Amino acid sequence: MADIRMFRAVRPVPEKVEKIAALPYDVYNRREAAEIVKKNPDSFLAIDRAETSFDESVDTYDERVYIKAKELLDGRIAAGDYVTEDKPMYYIYALTMEGRTQHGFVACASIDDYEKQVIKKHENTRADKEQDRICHVDTCNAQTGPIFLAYRQCPKLREIMEKKTAADALYDWVSEDGVRHRVWQVADEESQQAVRKAFEKMEAVYIADGHHRCASAVRVGLKRREGLRDYTGEEEFNFFLSVLFPEEELCILDYNRVLKDLGGMGVEELLRKLEADFTVEKLICSKEGTSDIRRPAKKGEFSLYLDGSWYRLRAKPHCFSEDPVGNLDVSILQTRVLAPFFGIEDPKTDKRIDFVGGIRGLDELERRCGEDCRAAFALYPTDIRELFAVADAGRLMPPKSTWFEPKLRSGIFIHML
Repeated sequence: MADIRMFRAVRPVPEKVEKIAALPYDVYNRREAAEIVKKNPDSFLAIDRAETSFDESVDTYDERVYIKAKELLDGRIAAGDYVTEDKPMYYIYALTMEGRTQHGFVACASIDDYEKQVIKKHENTRADKEQDRICHVDTCNAQTGPIFLAYRQCPKLREIMEKKTAADALYDWVSEDGVRHRVWQVADEESQQAVRKAFEKMEAVYIADGHHRCASAVRVGLKRREGLRDYTGEEEFNFFLSVLFPEEELCILDYNRVLKDLGGMGVEELLRKLEADFTVEKLICSKEGTSDIRRPAKKGEFSLYLDGSWYRLRAKPHCFSEDPVGNLDVSILQTRVLAPFFGIEDPKTDKRIDFVGGIRGLDELERRCGEDCRAAFALYPTDIRELFAVADAGRLMPPKSTWFEPKLRSGIFIHML
C-alpha cells in the first residue's frame, strides 16, 4: 500500500513561474550554474546551487552556502514571489516535449514506504552526494526538487487526469529548451480521495530518477524523529516531494558510452573479437530520409562508431538470460565487450570510459570520437518494464542505465518541513 499524500504547497505566483522554474541542480557544474544565475537571477538555481552567490574561494559544500540558500528562499517568499496554498491538495504536472506529453501527480510520498521498499529503487547512492542535499533540505527546512516516481497503469488515475486537464491550467509556459509545462490543481475532495485510494491499492511505486534526493529526504526525516517528543508520524518531515507518472507515458532515452582508447587493440582485431557474441555489419550511412540508420532499432542491437565508420552489432541468442539485470543491454555490453576486451571492470571509476545521454544525439558520439575518444557504443534504451523488473527483484542496475526526458523543474513546488 503506497501512502501518497496531499501537501500544502509553496509555489510561484503565475507571472514569475517561467523565470523561477529551473532544471535540477545536478544537471550543471558550478561554472554552468553561475552562468545561468547571472543571466536569470530569478532562477531557482540560485537557491538550489547557492554557491553561485560566492566566488570560487568558497567551497560548494561550505556551511555558508546552505545558510545562503535558506536566506534566498525566505527572502523570495517574503518578497511575494511565492504564495502558500490555503489547504493541502494534489496537482497534475504535464510536460510536453517533441509532441509527447507525460502527466504526473505532484504529491508527497512516505519515508516509511521507502524504508519498507514499497518505494523501490534501482540504483545505489553515494554518501557524499547525499550529504549535500541533506544539508540543503535540513538548513532550508524545505524540499525544493521533486523526486521522479513511476507507477504501473491505473485506469482510475487516468480518468482523473483526463478530467482535470480538460480545464484551464494554473501554469502554462514553454521553457527555453522547448518543453511545455502545465500545472492543474486537484482541489475537490472527491478527486482527492480517489487519488489517495488509487495509490493505496498499489503494492509498489518506483524511483525513476532522483535517488540521491530521495535518500537525502529520508535521512533528514529519520534524523528529525530522533528524540522528538509527542511524535505522531504526521509531521511533514515524514514525507518527501514527488511527481508520480504512469508507466505508459514515460520515455527513457539511450545512455551511450564513449571510450578513450581501444585497449591496445587494432580496429580489425576488435571487430573480429566482437563476432564471438555479435553479428557485425558495416553500415552505409546517408543523410537522406527521416530515419537514422545509426540508431539501434530494438533490444539487443548496438551501434559502434569506430575509425570514422558505423557498425551494427546484434547480440547472439546466447547473450540473453532470464536474469533481470544480466539481460539488460547495458549489462550485455559490459560483460561481453567492455570488461573482456577493454579491461573496464568498473565503469563508475574507470577514466577510460565516459557516458553520453541520448538527449545529445548520435552526432555527439561522432564529435567525441573526433576529439578525445577512439570508439563509441550507442545502445537501445532501457524499457520502463525492465526497470520495474530489476527493482521488484531487489536488484540494482549498472551505472548510467537510464536517461529520462524531459527533466522535472525545481522551484515550482516547495514542500515546507
